[in-house]
Amino acid sequence: MIAVRSLRARLSLALAGVVVVALVILYAIVVPPLERNLVNARVDQLDSASRRVQANPAQPDQPEAERLGQRVDARVVILRRDLGEPPPMTAVGDSRTHGATETAILNDPIAARAARTGTRQRGTVSRGGDQYAEVAVPLRTGRLAEMAVPVREGERVVLFVTPLEDTLANVRSVQRRVLAAGAVALVVALVLGSAAASVFARRLRRLERAADRIAGGDLDQPVVDTGGDEVGQLASAFEHMRRRLAQLDHARREFVANASHELRTPIFSLAGFLELLSSEELDEETRAEFLGSMQEQVERLTRLAVELLDLSRLDAGQLRVEREEVDLAATAEVLADEFRALARASGHELEAVVDADAPDAVGDGQRVLQIGRALVENALRHTPPGTHVRVRAEPGDGRARLVVEDDGPGIAAEHAEHVFERFYRVEGPRASGSGLGLAIARELTTLMDGRLELRSRPGRTTFTLTLPAAARAERRRAVAAG
Repeated sequence: MIAVRSLRARLSLALAGVVVVALVILYAIVVPPLERNLVNARVDQLDSASRRVQANPAQPDQPEAERLGQRVDARVVILRRDLGEPPPMTAVGDSRTHGATETAILNDPIAARAARTGTRQRGTVSRGGDQYAEVAVPLRTGRLAEMAVPVREGERVVLFVTPLEDTLANVRSVQRRVLAAGAVALVVALVLGSAAASVFARRLRRLERAADRIAGGDLDQPVVDTGGDEVGQLASAFEHMRRRLAQLDHARREFVANASHELRTPIFSLAGFLELLSSEELDEETRAEFLGSMQEQVERLTRLAVELLDLSRLDAGQLRVEREEVDLAATAEVLADEFRALARASGHELEAVVDADAPDAVGDGQRVLQIGRALVENALRHTPPGTHVRVRAEPGDGRARLVVEDDGPGIAAEHAEHVFERFYRVEGPRASGSGLGLAIARELTTLMDGRLELRSRPGRTTFTLTLPAAARAERRRAVAAG
């Protein structure tokens, strides 16, 4: 629960952080440029107004300052340059006062720069915590002139001054609005972020409970999340995992049940025969029959133990196969010889058919023989007497094939798709074996990069083992053909 709450807090804070960053960027984009543009516009306005007025040389300084101030709607100060005692300027006219002009005006940097350069100067200054737009112009021979010659002692500089209070007030208003909107947006972001994080947290808690159920072995309840985002995809992955684990658990239970059944049957049979042998007087013929049956059950147990061991190695990934050249023609002959007695006893015809062009295969010779045994035994056990069974070695599409074919009644379609499953057996009077031989054969084939396929119809059933052809055999065929 602590982790979920932490996630909710982090998501809320992350959203709030995004809002804060966005507001900072918005403030930086809007407020400083707005202030700069408005101030520059005010300076331009004052500069333009100062260019439209003309000084009157016959007018005394104070009346002239008042006249110019009215014309440009700004404070006008006429300064005379003094090269003696500081300050370097003396106010001889001021449109806003008849008394002494403040020292800050006498030391005004823009007026000083205009006097020093003899040209019109403009800019902003700050006095007493307030900002002002200023334009300073040298006054020569009664005219506002720009001659690029420093102002001499006794000559005038006209300073036009207008406060920027109203302009900056507009900027401060925009600034306050931006900050207020930012505060509201921040609060909304925190609320919405917390709500959205709570929704995600609830979904994650459901996934957490589902994971706990799966870990506890409860695989029946599905994992459901209707969202199409990453959490929904995670839930889909959990559901896929649950279904897969349920399938594996079902397969495990079936495996244990079937293995127990397969082991129990021969063990009970052996126990019964042993009890009969020890408790009754039996003639030699009956005793020999019982011993023969017991031998069959022991062989069945041995075969089942080997198959279960192979399955466990396959599941653990510990079964290794060799990569060597395998003579499939010789393998077909060996299989025919090995099962000929069993075929004769069960009334089957068994033969090996070898194609002269049959190439060698690349695989594990012992495992190929094991697969062939499973296929031939399956054909002999699941077809009626009189069925003809053939083991063929042949080429096909640049690969090597070992084919076991019979002319029996075939395998029904509903069974054909399951014959390679573990412990699957067709119910009926001819069903026998553990149901593991074909399953192991298919997995061994996969390990050798081959295919094991079934084709069946009434009168013809074919199991085909296809393996990579040996390169040397392919070369021999190419030379013979060329």
